[in-house]
Amino acid sequence: MMYITIGDRRVGPDYPPLVIAEIGINHEGSLKTAKQMVDAAAKAGAEVVKHQTHIVEDEMADAAKKVIPGNADVSIYEIMERCALTEEEEIELKNYVEEKGMIFISTPFSRAAADRLERMGVAAYKIGSGECNNYPLIEHIAKFGKPVILSTGMNDVESVKKAVAILERYCIPYALLHCTNIYPTKPEYERLGAMTQLQQAFPNAVIGLSDHSLNNNACLAATALGASILERHFTDSKYRPGPDIICSMDGVELASLIQSSKEIFMMRGGKKQALEEEQVTIDFAFATVVTIDDIAEGEEYTMKNVWVKRPGTGEIKAVDFDSILGKKASRSLKKGTQLRWEDIQ
Repeated sequence: MMYITIGDRRVGPDYPPLVIAEIGINHEGSLKTAKQMVDAAAKAGAEVVKHQTHIVEDEMADAAKKVIPGNADVSIYEIMERCALTEEEEIELKNYVEEKGMIFISTPFSRAAADRLERMGVAAYKIGSGECNNYPLIEHIAKFGKPVILSTGMNDVESVKKAVAILERYCIPYALLHCTNIYPTKPEYERLGAMTQLQQAFPNAVIGLSDHSLNNNACLAATALGASILERHFTDSKYRPGPDIICSMDGVELASLIQSSKEIFMMRGGKKQALEEEQVTIDFAFATVVTIDDIAEGEEYTMKNVWVKRPGTGEIKAVDFDSILGKKASRSLKKGTQLRWEDIQ
């Protein structure tokens, strides 16, 4: 089975899902707040904390000052300008995450942001849905030779193929995340079938879900369908300001997602057959053939003198009941006797 390695964590179908807590820009540009969110993520048991790296002048043209996102009331330029951390602050945040025993990754939204993260020595890169078809940026990041987690929201399979071709050309280990870029995402817009479609279209990829809904249901359902990565926005408090807070999980939800996804991972796969561990239940739950009347030697077995009853400890199982009808008893039997094969002539 395919897997990628981020830090010392293997990620793939044979391993419990990797839950990514994305603090993103929920800190609103405050390093202090960002650290408080890291503390909450660590307490909840997170393995990976994801940031967003914004260097606004390299990321956006002036036209962005007139573009207002659907989940905000000011321009995207103003939001990112307000929320961006300096390089020194981001280095301090990365060190803080790692001091807590977690892995720091980030999404670069420009070439300069990618270069900053490379200077910082990140273990992997997350590429957002908006950059899934930004092939020049994807190639720039691929040249670093590190694993890539690529969100594929707002793109179709043909568009994703072009991005994957770049990653494969540079021999980059990669994961593809299905995503719906509506904040928050209504259940009917989740389309987890698209995640399954990605699994089929890209058999060499690790597959997961980047979710923007209001609870853990989509991530848990995705786990059952085979997701190896689960990403949600994260905050230490849902009462903080910020455009992504509405679709962010808090510490309680994060801890629940980590635990529940591990359990669902253990439920996946298997075959439709009895387990050895079920034998103790089989012994009392299954039925075997029993005499329901006294039977004389040489008497024919009929529906009037034999039937199937619990427990399942008898020798002749219910599935063989029809095969003994019409045959004769090899010895006399008392009512209530569990039949054995030697009791049949």
